[in-house]
Amino acid sequence: MKKAAVKLLVFAFWVLVWEAACLAAGSELLLPSPAQTFLRLFELAGTARFWLNALMSLARIVEGFLLGVLAGTVLGAAAARLKLLHDFLSPVINMVKSTPVASFIILALVWIKKDGVPVFISFLMVLPILWGNVTQGIAQTDKGLLEMAALFRFGRRKTVTKVYAPSVMPYFLAGCTTALGLAWKAGVAAEVLSLPARSIGRELYNAKIYLETTDLFAWSAAVILLSIALEKLLVSGLKAVNSR
Repeated sequence: MKKAAVKLLVFAFWVLVWEAACLAAGSELLLPSPAQTFLRLFELAGTARFWLNALMSLARIVEGFLLGVLAGTVLGAAAARLKLLHDFLSPVINMVKSTPVASFIILALVWIKKDGVPVFISFLMVLPILWGNVTQGIAQTDKGLLEMAALFRFGRRKTVTKVYAPSVMPYFLAGCTTALGLAWKAGVAAEVLSLPARSIGRELYNAKIYLETTDLFAWSAAVILLSIALEKLLVSGLKAVNSR
């Protein structure tokens, strides 16, 4: 209860700061108030269009996230075992990490259909994080435990499940949590530029074009709330799997 009270006070403080900034701006067009924003969000949430756009965006971004997790985990595990593969793939991974997201979005618009752009961008955001975390987790595995596994003849499968998996899991959990937030933000940004038919990104773009600042803030608030909900759902699911 104390932790919840602290969070509530922090939230109230920043809402008051927002309200003060709104009063200082003196124009809803420049900065809508918190009340206007959340009222508009509730209005949007009562429409089928809102949920259809949100679900379509979620589907694209989650697809890219899952593909990135799978590829990052497999390639990271393989690279940890084969130094030649690690040396071969490291420049590509570093290039992906260093290149601005906007550059990849523009290139993706040339390469693939607009509905696939958010999937591709989300995938690119996730891949380097999972690659790095999985390789680091494997590298940090206790050598004593590996020697014990060899001494007792665990075999490859048992060594992976009983030694490597517990060592890698904290790194994997941290990587997934970080990657999901980046995939969500980058995926929505990709939607703003690629403008798929049903998407949060298109709604943000339309709000900007028609100077509907309240709608812009309401959709942005929806992005934040959905991101928080996704992260909590992911963490709960991974913890449940890890505890078994």
